[in-house]
Amino acid sequence: MQNQTNQVKMVTSDPTALGLFGLAMVTLVASSQKLGFTESTSLVIPWAMFLGAGAQLIASINDAKHNNIFGATAFGGYAFFWFSMAMSWMIQKGVFGEALMSSADTKQLGVAFVGYLIFSVYMTIGALETNKVLFSIFVLIDFLFIGLSLSSFNVMYHQTHLLAGVSELIIALLSFYGSAANVLNNHFGKVVLPIGKPFRIFKK
Repeated sequence: MQNQTNQVKMVTSDPTALGLFGLAMVTLVASSQKLGFTESTSLVIPWAMFLGAGAQLIASINDAKHNNIFGATAFGGYAFFWFSMAMSWMIQKGVFGEALMSSADTKQLGVAFVGYLIFSVYMTIGALETNKVLFSIFVLIDFLFIGLSLSSFNVMYHQTHLLAGVSELIIALLSFYGSAANVLNNHFGKVVLPIGKPFRIFKK
């Protein structure tokens, strides 16, 4: 009886819907600023902290409980990206003092974006064996970090900044779809919103 009770306690739901919702919300709000629909990053910060970072971190922890290395790494990696972005924006706005703000070098953000581009590329390869919606999101994340990296180094700034903004907006829309599909397909026990089968390149 005790073993059965322990097994019940260890059961956790699939956190993908929550993680994708967090990603959808933060990229929707952040893309509005990049594309010029809104101004400043001041009110992007709370969405980055609680949805981009918080929701994805919760999803990461629960994926780890499922022994889902891919999901735990993906959601965890991007959760800490949004924590870092939120703090970077706060530094740029002088929240932590004038000295820190005045010494900020945005090229260091470019270096970080390159690092996340590397991370996203190998996660995109892993996403080949998840589903086509998730794979498409990762491909767009690659383009997002290409745009962010190049614009941070002032390489064709307007074009690469636009690339980042458009990619981020489409990421938001696809993530909403992926989140909805995960909720509705599991809730109704049938395919309501198709997400596409894995490519089966590495796994047969």
